[in-house]
Amino acid sequence: MNIAIAIIGLAVLILIHEAGHFFVARSVGMSPRRFYLGFPPALVKVKRNGIEYGIGAIPLGGYVKIPGMHRPAPSDVDVQLGPALKEDPRLFPKAARVQRALEAGDLAGAREHLPELERAVAESELSPAAARAAQRCVNELRDGLGEDAYWRQRTWKRIAVIFAGPGANILVALALPFIAYMIGAPGDVNTTVKRVESDTPAQAAGLQPGDTIVEVNRRPTPSFDDVSHAIRSSKGAPITVTVLRGHTAKTLGPVRTKQISGRYALGFEPAWDTTKYGAGAAFVHSLDDNWKATRATVTFLPRIVTNSGRKEVSGPTGIVDVSQRVISISFTWYLLVLGLVSLSLAILNLLPLLPLDGGHILFSIVEGLRGRAVGREVYERVSAIGIALFLVLMFIGLSNDIGRLGGG
Repeated sequence: MNIAIAIIGLAVLILIHEAGHFFVARSVGMSPRRFYLGFPPALVKVKRNGIEYGIGAIPLGGYVKIPGMHRPAPSDVDVQLGPALKEDPRLFPKAARVQRALEAGDLAGAREHLPELERAVAESELSPAAARAAQRCVNELRDGLGEDAYWRQRTWKRIAVIFAGPGANILVALALPFIAYMIGAPGDVNTTVKRVESDTPAQAAGLQPGDTIVEVNRRPTPSFDDVSHAIRSSKGAPITVTVLRGHTAKTLGPVRTKQISGRYALGFEPAWDTTKYGAGAAFVHSLDDNWKATRATVTFLPRIVTNSGRKEVSGPTGIVDVSQRVISISFTWYLLVLGLVSLSLAILNLLPLLPLDGGHILFSIVEGLRGRAVGREVYERVSAIGIALFLVLMFIGLSNDIGRLGGG
């Protein structure tokens, strides 16, 4: 159940990110063509009012297809329609009319000739691969020549649509800690036992939830730091633990500590003091948490190239694993962690690399200053670098996740 909640939480963050793009695009006059959680191929899809909604088979994010991300170029026709032209040369005159109009910069003329090319593609007998490529070419030309095409919009609209995704994640990153502090965020740990792990020295000694540890080896332990120090410094030697159970003091053990996650421990989870805050104080705490996390993330990014930095990278599997562990401790802690994950998604997506949102924002600014669109081939070359870096980062995260889950 905890794993399911963790997966749903991560999926909701991705859904909120894509919803930011989707709704802002519609509000400024761009009509999205697709809204997907995950990447194709589609597991489930449905079409409503001209928009395809679906769940993809590759659970590494999501996407919203906004029409006309790039200005149509004559070379697009050559590349995408090439296989179809070889199989059916009768398409050539129709394609040439659209291509000549694009070469002359006559977008209205290209749009006027597009329907006859679309009809010709529909009537041609093509192989499945050529037919798909030809249909994709027609669809992209139609989107790129439309009035609601992304590349034709004013710079502020384009930036608003792209920033809306990370912006939605930033709002969630502020809201979740705010809610956690309002309903009661865990504070300092105390000496009361919340949960006892199975097959551990704590269970063998008879430690129970609700016990309050007052002594370890007959030495008083007024704080959990004292309890933790006494247990860890035992280095596997037998220890006794004195607890208050109700109003009765009981001495448990002696029992040997054992190494758990690289530390000598008994195998129990302490309780936390819980503090509730008013709205103002909760918001201040949320701002403070987000500022500290942002600063830590920005200073961490350059360290990815070092071995120590690479070991701290986590992928989706690691995020789900940490989240489900935190849920078992405290739901308010889970809200805090989910808020940090949402902030991390925002910061990662705002990196100025294509195809990330930050890269599209950077190119929108460049195109606004130039007064004309950057060619698709430039986008594709720069995107190849960003995709390569992203895949390397995902590989490092996945490797780390496998190592942690495997005990490495």
